[in-house]
Amino acid sequence: MKTATTSVPALERGLDVLEALSQVPEGLGISELAARLSLNKNSVFRITHTLTDRQYLERDPLTKRFRLSTKFLTLGLPQVGDVSLVEEALPLMRELRDETRETIQLGIRVGDEGVIIEQVSGLHPLRIAVDVGLRFPMHNNAPGKVLLAFQDSQDVEATIERIPLIADTPRTIIDPAALKTECERIQSRGYSTDFAEADEGIHCVASPILDQEEKLLAVVWVSAPSKRMPKSMFASVGKQVLLCAEEIAGRLNR
Repeated sequence: MKTATTSVPALERGLDVLEALSQVPEGLGISELAARLSLNKNSVFRITHTLTDRQYLERDPLTKRFRLSTKFLTLGLPQVGDVSLVEEALPLMRELRDETRETIQLGIRVGDEGVIIEQVSGLHPLRIAVDVGLRFPMHNNAPGKVLLAFQDSQDVEATIERIPLIADTPRTIIDPAALKTECERIQSRGYSTDFAEADEGIHCVASPILDQEEKLLAVVWVSAPSKRMPKSMFASVGKQVLLCAEEIAGRLNR
């Protein structure tokens, strides 16, 4: 007698396509997906076009490569009851942008990475701007270090052991003990800084958005060229970002 199964082959193939694309931000073409997944091209064609029609994939008109759309972010955005994180955060992010004149960004943790889910562009002609949906590590930048630091101490240690500590600039923290100490410092003062640790010439200051039980919901931060936001400004900007994060949390938890 054959064992009953709950497997749905077509769904499994669709999930295989999504997982493959999640590993390749620049996208993959039909032939590349078929080769990676050992599927025939007709099957990949049907899957990718169905997912594109449902707006889960987007296709580059020049390269013809498919990549994940930002629709996935909307499915997993944090909410507190019926209150949307992004809807409550945006007005306060705009206020912080007006105060600092720099780009303000909002992110959440997905697995062992952070993901940008919203941003408000700065007011300077030269400003930091990225695509919503961009993923970032948790060891070499201010928002990532907030996502790392505001966990239980055991989870902090386990994550540090698990993630690759790659040096992107000479200031990137790649020593596990030093990174753990940095996390303790971040927890104590309530905000994190990035002294051009991920990219030369870019500084960031970030603070956590916490729920009523002091559990991490998201992170908000200021990104600016180092010349406009030097290290000497980190403490003052840190207070501004911390206040913004607390006000967002207040709106979510009321």
